Amino acid sequence: MPKHGKNFRNASKDLKPLDRFSVEDAVAKTVAASFAKFDETVDVAMRLGVDPKYSDQMVRGAVPLPNGLGKTVRVAVFCKGEKQAEAREAGADFVGAEDLIDKIKEGWLDFDAAIATPDVMALVGRVGRVLGPRGLMPNAKTGSVTMDVAKAVKELKAGRVEFKVDKAGVLHAPFGKVSFGAEKLCGNLKALVEAVIRQKPAAAKGNYLLSMAVSSTMGPGYKIDLTQVKKFLEG
Repeated sequence: MPKHGKNFRNASKDLKPLDRFSVEDAVAKTVAASFAKFDETVDVAMRLGVDPKYSDQMVRGAVPLPNGLGKTVRVAVFCKGEKQAEAREAGADFVGAEDLIDKIKEGWLDFDAAIATPDVMALVGRVGRVLGPRGLMPNAKTGSVTMDVAKAVKELKAGRVEFKVDKAGVLHAPFGKVSFGAEKLCGNLKALVEAVIRQKPAAAKGNYLLSMAVSSTMGPGYKIDLTQVKKFLEG
């Protein structure tokens, strides 16, 4: 059984398995428990009442966070014609079509997110086996396949987070940095949870949100009292 380090044990010494917290308290405790020398990312894990093996129960989307993600995002845009100038003006780091595809085939992947216009998706599909496993494949469900490339680029640069439920029905997503402080992190988490709830599949029956916890990169997880989530969203 793996052993936790001294700092982790100190951070979690008063945390009990059955403890549940309000959203605000869980976020505040996550910030207070951080101990790494770097600015830790804060994540949320949500177990959803869906079965992702059925396509009509997949939960996937994206949402711009009001306080950003606290990191620099390198954006590649696959497009042609006047859309290329539009993408560059919006702040895209790399813009092109066949030339970018050729670079990717040669092993280039120096970007964190990709956007494509619908007319070049056939081209992008040629490197789908490279982009897909790395989470870089543009997808209409997350707003990364669009003709409004300027809006998509600006959202990614400002801090748009993509989310997708995994095979076990668990959704993991970052929503900021410890340095943001609890108030800004709560604002980001509220936007993220609302977006996930909006994506509830019609085919999903029963309770949708089954459990929820927040944690920092190196710190312990704080489980949330689900009876407090509605109050948090309405606050």
